Amino acid sequence: MAVQILTVCGAGVGTSEILRVTATRALQRLGIEATVTATDAEHVRELAEEAQVVLATSEKVAAIGRTYAQVIVIDNILDQAEVEAKLADALD
Repeated sequence: MAVQILTVCGAGVGTSEILRVTATRALQRLGIEATVTATDAEHVRELAEEAQVVLATSEKVAAIGRTYAQVIVIDNILDQAEVEAKLADALD
């Protein structure tokens, strides 16, 4: 069963899409099967019900609200090594 991961930003097209691509590459390198979905802050709460992991920048963490998903704060969405290391820690 694939892990469900959300990436979050304000509008669901910019930061979250870049983070989705970065996370997808990291997961491939780690050999982890996952579905990564980019979303906006408005829809994250309903989608987080099915997710195991939510990736967000520190500015968007408050928008996530209460969730059973593990929330991972990403400092640099373009830093492949950071995303890979944090996903490896979370999913190991």
